[in-house]
Amino acid sequence: MTIGIATYLLYLAISIALTVWVARTLHKSGRIFLVDVFHGNEPLADSVNHLLVVGFYLVNLGYVSLALKLGYEIASPKESIEALSVKVGTVLLVLGGMHFFNLFIFSRMRHRATMRNAPPPVYPDAFTPVQEV
Repeated sequence: MTIGIATYLLYLAISIALTVWVARTLHKSGRIFLVDVFHGNEPLADSVNHLLVVGFYLVNLGYVSLALKLGYEIASPKESIEALSVKVGTVLLVLGGMHFFNLFIFSRMRHRATMRNAPPPVYPDAFTPVQEV
């Protein structure tokens, strides 16, 4: 096995492990939030949570696959470590971006859900007439 192939395999192993770990963390922690967003409807929250995790896997593993090609030969262990750090670092940035995107979507969903249950606006108790000129 060449050092290049070993680097590719290590990249895949690390990237897939990180993706699975982040997805499980999001799935576990996101459930509570989604149950609140869907007003205690646990089956709906679990279904949406599962669909979000599937989408997360598809996007991240698709990116990992597309980013597999290195574009140059690896001749030394030093170059292997450098290539691996760039690849894994990029995957971490993508995972972080996906995490913050999920948080953004969740917060918008929660905001909309709380606005639907909010009391109606308070009516004004005074009137200011407009003077015509």
